[in-house]
Amino acid sequence: MLRNKKLIAAAAAFAVGFASALMSAPPERFDQVVRNDFFAGFAGDAAAFERAMKVSSEAIAANPEHAEALVWHGSGLYFQAGRAFQSGDNAKGMELYKKAFAEMDRAVKLAPKEVGVRIPRGAVLLAATAYQPMSERVKAELRRAVDDYQSAYEVEQGRLDKMSTHSLGQLLLGLGDGHSRLGNTDQARVYFEMLEEKLPGTEYAKRAASWKQTGKLTTEQQMCIGCHVGK
Repeated sequence: MLRNKKLIAAAAAFAVGFASALMSAPPERFDQVVRNDFFAGFAGDAAAFERAMKVSSEAIAANPEHAEALVWHGSGLYFQAGRAFQSGDNAKGMELYKKAFAEMDRAVKLAPKEVGVRIPRGAVLLAATAYQPMSERVKAELRRAVDDYQSAYEVEQGRLDKMSTHSLGQLLLGLGDGHSRLGNTDQARVYFEMLEEKLPGTEYAKRAASWKQTGKLTTEQQMCIGCHVGK
């Protein structure tokens, strides 16, 4: 299980940043209400984290089928699970871990075509599994991440050329890396070649070229590229 506090924070922050960059919904969508506090919370601001969890909890209480609130609250539980494991409280960590997945998975069932739901769960799982030895559990979580990214890709497919470097790069990088780690080499190659074609000269293209040479990415290469780097 996930027992590294930094790992949980990195994975969850990755989801916050990528989801915010990829989605193109109108202002005042739910992620815009909570994302800054979640991001600050994952970085160590306890008060900000509590505010974000409170807002998410209240949204769920008002509407138990609020998919975005569920997936963000679930990512918060995931972060708390990591802290519990880190402190040695494995029972609490496991309880939070199960609740986190229950909420994130329910969110996806409620809104399977919503990028704002699929990407937060997928990004958390993609980043977290990068730090863990492959097992049947890890493989199952990685498959869910790839399914989430594939769903987002299908939704965004008609506007790929209008997406920012960061948004398109993270989407294609996630798909290529996820498929690669699952052993789907031919599918991975499709997305890495798309990175080279659509984003030449960027860090994304460099990582794609590295994968084509070695057949894998390092853990660092699997992580999110900031907008200032990707451009």
